[in-house]
Amino acid sequence: MNWMTENVILDGPAIDRTLKRIAHEIVERNPEVKDIILIGIKTRGIYLAERLAAKISQIDDSQVTVEELDISLYRDDLTYKHESHNPQVVPPQFSESVRDRIVILVDDVLYTGRTIRAALDAVLSTDRPAKIQLAILVDRGHRELPIRADFVGKNIPTATEEKIAVRLKEADGAEEVVIVRA
Repeated sequence: MNWMTENVILDGPAIDRTLKRIAHEIVERNPEVKDIILIGIKTRGIYLAERLAAKISQIDDSQVTVEELDISLYRDDLTYKHESHNPQVVPPQFSESVRDRIVILVDDVLYTGRTIRAALDAVLSTDRPAKIQLAILVDRGHRELPIRADFVGKNIPTATEEKIAVRLKEADGAEEVVIVRA
């Protein structure tokens, strides 16, 4: 039998407090809030970006643009997954230009760094931001690329066989971060 156990690392209120802290850190580091664009990486990063935008608005009384990014065609493992056909990479279409703006990529878990590398490629294929920062709810370690988050909700060292599951009400109907052990 293969038993899986889950330990809750963050519950709903802890996720909310963590996002509030990250929003404060973003405003402290980027006082020109009007120049910020939050880009949520599909799927859960989008919901986290929307929540961060609402919290930043409460702090600074400014509206922050939120964009959505699907990085699936920018992944470096795409050829392994789609060897039977040749997918076309198309730059993302954002509602606002990222030129000379502060882009903050938002995702749920930072692991190997490959998702973020793909997101960087996608954003840079559209234009040149003033700077790109990274906001992550959970950093679990095990980097394969030299990528580091600027804003980290929680560092959770894991073993490679463990998984981190971020469950958000918008996507999963639950509000928690759990570590899953097989």
